[in-house]
Amino acid sequence: MTRLEEIVRLLEGGTLTLEESLALFEEGVKLSRRCLAVLNDAERKVERLVGPGGRTEPFDPMGADAEAEP
Repeated sequence: MTRLEEIVRLLEGGTLTLEESLALFEEGVKLSRRCLAVLNDAERKVERLVGPGGRTEPFDPMGADAEAEP
């Protein structure tokens, strides 16, 4: 998030060349997508923990989403 904020500040500053702006924009898009993926993963974990009707349930690390041991 800190880097995204820095990118926005730099882009809004209006002092970058077109090439610099495009490179920062591309970096920002990649970071934004990564942040969204992390948030979506966290949301799925919370949904698994909370369970139906908003009740909390014990978390089973070996549940359906766990990877099989080699």
